[in-house]
Amino acid sequence: MIRTRLTELLGIACPVIQSGMGYVSGAGLAAAVSGAGGLGIIASATMSLAELESAIKQVQARTAAPFGVNLRADAPDAAERVEMIIAERVPVASFALAPSPGLIAALRDAGVVTIASVGARRHAEKVAAWGIDAVIATGGEGGGHTGAVPTSLLIPQVVDAVDIPVVAAGGFFDGRGLAAALAYGAAGIAMGTRFLLTSDSPVADMVKQAYLASDVTGTVVTTRVDGVPHRVLRTPLVERLDRAGPVTGLLWSARNAAAFRSLSGLSWRDLIRQGRAMRQGTELTWAQVLMAANTPMLLRAAMVDGRPDLGLMSAGQVAGLIGDLPSCADLIEAIMTEAGQRLAALGSLTDAR
Repeated sequence: MIRTRLTELLGIACPVIQSGMGYVSGAGLAAAVSGAGGLGIIASATMSLAELESAIKQVQARTAAPFGVNLRADAPDAAERVEMIIAERVPVASFALAPSPGLIAALRDAGVVTIASVGARRHAEKVAAWGIDAVIATGGEGGGHTGAVPTSLLIPQVVDAVDIPVVAAGGFFDGRGLAAALAYGAAGIAMGTRFLLTSDSPVADMVKQAYLASDVTGTVVTTRVDGVPHRVLRTPLVERLDRAGPVTGLLWSARNAAAFRSLSGLSWRDLIRQGRAMRQGTELTWAQVLMAANTPMLLRAAMVDGRPDLGLMSAGQVAGLIGDLPSCADLIEAIMTEAGQRLAALGSLTDAR
């Protein structure tokens, strides 16, 4: 057993959190992680309110262990999702973007533990001042939206800046990583790509094989997806995006936006209104705005439809170090065993002679 401020805060056996991943972190994966002693998280950004309610009830039916729901603070219905989390007695709420003080207060007043994802020290300081219970600090190695500061530099910065549990993310996949994170002063680790590559993950085998075939240089950080740095697997689709000129990029983005509009039920007026809001105070082109609006469609093509050739695959660099698909239970057990061994070995270095 490794007890930390994180295990005490969340009431979990192992200081390991499964990151929220759209179309990946559903009820099945979250329940498997929580049932194995970690903290499973439902990614709600790509779910309707009805789908989220169903996912919550499914996890509750499968395990009595703590679990969480991840949500976007900028979602139009963020307040409704917070109300659902409270009503359904979900123990933990995590945020993909900086939450407002009001959302944090509403959750904390209801006894829900709140966690915010950060990519810089100043972000951690801000949400800590607002009353957040813990932060997940993700280094540049992580998949999805990422910053430029590597994990090995970010974690010490954040640990020194705030007096709440810090969870290290970006490049973790085994017990050595957990031991290293604890040495930096973190209270645990969060993993996305590693949990995506498990037998409990709902992702199609063809997509998993694309990840397993990658090496440590097999990801790329691009702004052509939605205007901000996004680490994804290097694929022909991503290379085409990077090569596309303004006109080609706009036409391609518009075609995908039309497909997303049909799938989501949004009107063109809604998409345009969202696009205008996203352009305010930014340097995004209309092509990037359209890409941002329909990124869920591209993620769905890979993660749900099993088409790595047509979709985007967010991926941490750690994908190049993973070569198997264990169950979540076996993975967490292996991580905890190896972390204990590494910590014991490090402790022996300081034994009196």
